[in-house]
Formats: sequence, C-alpha cells, structure tokens
Amino acid sequence: MRRRRTPCMAQPTRRRAAASGVLAAIAGTTAGHLVAALTEPESSPVLAIGSAVIDRTPTPLKDWAIRNLGTMDKPVLLGSVALGTLVFAVVAGLLARRNLALGSVALLALVGVAAAAALKRPAANGMYVIPSLIAGVVALVVLVLLLPGRPKVPGLGDLSAYPSGMDTRRGFLVGSGTVLAASAGAAVLGQKLGATDPTKGITLPRPRSAAPPLPRGLDATYKDITPLRTPNGGFYRVDTALVVPKVDADSWKLRIEGDVRHPFTLSYDDIRNMPLIERNITMTCVSNEVGGEYVGGARWLGVRVSELLRIAQVKEPDRPDRQVLSRSTDGFTVSTPLGALMDGRDALLAIGMNGAPLPPTHGFPARLVTPGLYGFVGSTKWVTKLTVTSYDAAKAYWTQRDWATDAPIKPSARIDTPKSLAQVPKGRTTIGGIAWAQRRGVVKVEVSVDEKPWQAAQLGPDVGVDYWRQWAIPWDFTASGRHSIRARVTDGSGAVQTDKRARVFPSGSSGIQEVVVLVK
Repeated sequence: MRRRRTPCMAQPTRRRAAASGVLAAIAGTTAGHLVAALTEPESSPVLAIGSAVIDRTPTPLKDWAIRNLGTMDKPVLLGSVALGTLVFAVVAGLLARRNLALGSVALLALVGVAAAAALKRPAANGMYVIPSLIAGVVALVVLVLLLPGRPKVPGLGDLSAYPSGMDTRRGFLVGSGTVLAASAGAAVLGQKLGATDPTKGITLPRPRSAAPPLPRGLDATYKDITPLRTPNGGFYRVDTALVVPKVDADSWKLRIEGDVRHPFTLSYDDIRNMPLIERNITMTCVSNEVGGEYVGGARWLGVRVSELLRIAQVKEPDRPDRQVLSRSTDGFTVSTPLGALMDGRDALLAIGMNGAPLPPTHGFPARLVTPGLYGFVGSTKWVTKLTVTSYDAAKAYWTQRDWATDAPIKPSARIDTPKSLAQVPKGRTTIGGIAWAQRRGVVKVEVSVDEKPWQAAQLGPDVGVDYWRQWAIPWDFTASGRHSIRARVTDGSGAVQTDKRARVFPSGSSGIQEVVVLVK
C-alpha cells in the first residue's frame, strides 16, 4: 500500500525551503573559508569569486569604485558576492522543495563556479579546489537535513519515509540555530587563523646609509595640515588582493632572472645582510584624483634594485624596450621600465617602513618602492620574482588592461585646510596643505582666492626631491559669502602644475584642486 504522509512530513513551506537553502549556503561558505584559512586563504570560495570579479571588472567601473568607495571597495565587493550567493541559495532551496536533486544541482553549480574561480588564480594549485569541495558537501548535508518531507531521490528512494527530528517546526528552529552557531564559529576561527602577524619577532638591521631625522613640520603649528610622515596604520592601501597574503619570512625567496647573465635567488636573511639604505620617499597611487588622499610619505629601508640588477648583469641594459616584470606571491604582476630602476634614483627592494618591518598590508616581507613612478608601475607588494624582459615578451596585470607602461607621478598641490564647504569665520584663516613633485622637488606653492592673482605660500621643510612638502598661507576673508580657493605647485625644473584636467586612466589625473568655503 502507498505510505501516507504524516503531518510532520508535509511538504515544507516556501519560506522554510528558502531558509534551508540560505542556511546551507552559509554553512558551506563558512566551512570552505575555514578550510582555506588552513591551506590557501586565496582559495576561499567567496574570495575566489570576488577575485574573479575584480579581474573581469571594466576599468571605468574600477575607477568609480576606488573614487567613490575608497578603502571600502573590497568589503562592498565581498558583500555583493555574499548577497548574490544568498539569492542563488534561495532559488536552490525553492527548487529543492519540489525536487531535492534539482536543488542540489543548483547548489553544486554555485560550488563549481567557486572551484573554477579558485583554480584560475595565478598561483593556484590542486589544493585550491578543496575548500569549494568541502563547501559543497557541507551545503548538501545541511540542505537535506533541514528540509522536511524530503522527496524522492534517484537511487535513494523516498526520503520522506525516514523523518528526522528536524521535520517539526521546533526541530527546524533548533537545527537552524545549530547551523548558524557552527557557521559563526567557523567564520571566527577562519578569521583568527588569517590574522596572525608574520612580522612578529623580526628585527631590522641598521642601515649602512641612514636617512637624517625628519625636521619639525608645519603640522606642529597648523594641526589640520597633513603630518610630514604618514604612520604605517594610516598609509593608503590600493591593490587587487581581497585577502592580505601572510608570507613566512623563513620560506620566502626572491628570484632575479630573465635577460641576465647570472640569475640568482635571495632569502630574507640574504637581503637583511646586504648593504641597506634608508630613504624618505613619497608614494602616490595612479587612482588618486586631484586633491585625493591616495598619497603618503614614509621612511623606507631596503637594498637598491640597481644593486640586484648589477649582480645579475643585465643583458643590453640600454635597450628602450626593456622592463622588469615583478611578480607577487598571489601572481599579480607589475611592469617597471628598466631605466627607472638603473638611472641612479633610490629605487628600493624595501623590507622596512618607518623603522619597523613592512606591515603585511604593505607588502611584507619585501616590496618595490620606485620614486617618481605611480605604484601600478613601480611598487609591487609581496614580491617574489624580478624578470628582466621586453614589453613585447610579457604584459603585466594593468598593461593588459590598457594602462600606461611608463607613468611618472604628476606634480600636484593638495588643500588640507579649510575643507570643501567648510564654514569659515570672517578674518584671518590659515590655508594649507601638502604638495609633491617627485624626482624634481617642490620649490614653490601658490594660492589663488576667487581667481585673483596667485600668491606664494610658506613652504615647510625640504626633505628631498622624492618627498612631499607642506605649505601654508594666512588669508584674510573680509567679505561674507561663497569663496573659492585654488593651489598649484612649481617643481625644481620650473614647470608649473597644469590646469588641464585629466582622469586617472591611463596615466594619472591632472588639474588644479578648487575648494569652496562659506565665510560668515
């Protein structure tokens, strides 16, 4: 006789089926993230999909995200991936309400996308698929356990004939709470495993050539002006890495190869024992809009890249088509003109920042710092390989996306105070900020209010041609209402900052910042 369904084995409601799909996805995702933290963090299902999205995002959309979201671009991306996953999980749960096999296939399709994305990462190996496989198994188990009145599955018969304790409403609530608690625990543990500090216990050697102490800056007098040195925790970060690589200094190696006569490999200790120098260098991101905050000044400790290339003996170093293709631990590549690394500037393979080992977010154990070039062509973080080659032979990550191959930093003056749309009282007010003109130095900053003649500002201490310079000027606002403020820099060659507007793509923004204030 045909078995009759009992009330506890009735077909689940749409709400419960959708919730079961969501809980299954949450459990699978957190389990996969935990396994990735134990093996390869980059292989986490959500991170793998997020990285694939970054790689396929059109340049204008990337620029928009950096410009409007700033450092929140990565959390927003991951949140969007998670939201998309949950929406898909709702669909899978609703499909499983009538056909468990179909719902399971939907979940496995999502897992397949994550696995494929993980395997396509530049540094991927066979281990990268394991977190996605674990995520799929956990998600399927949770989905089957949470759905009451489970329908027929080929090869397994009618699962509704085997009711579980979670077929009741109370059982479902208990089961859901258990899944959420276990998922939260897995997520917290995964984050803790990924939060270890690889710089712990590392001390830096004394430089053979030390930078002099920084002089007293204008920020000591005018508190709203950018400090002369940017602390490590406040230094801007713009990169494509959704998870910060945690690299073990003891196992890390740097390979110098390509069109050289003597390719060689260095360990972290090898670099520590080389003649290190200390230099004050201001870095600027190509995504920095006029008046933007993606610029910072720090003291870097490292070995000259030119010294490494001298040891390797570059073949035909004077060829204009030469580049050094640098590669990071996650497979990201940067293309730096060979000439910029051998023309006498203090381009560094840096291991220290502001007197401490490089923070993981800024490239530990080693990174490139190339004065005068935007970061996307000269500042590879977590670097593991330097390959001397030609532009025709290899293209870097951003070169493949039509960004410039040689991108000198454009001189610019930024107004720090007063802020845009600030209310300023009548009388004397300080206008001030920071200016940079790497490789040429800042020799003058001028200010214009309401498009009247330019007036020279007081300059802060001159730390060097590769470092930014503070500036300030007292201004008497005698009339109430709306007033505009502009600032421009003149570099050591006598060139004045252009007023021609350019977007960040493909070689950096240009133009003069204008701030509007309201005087009362």
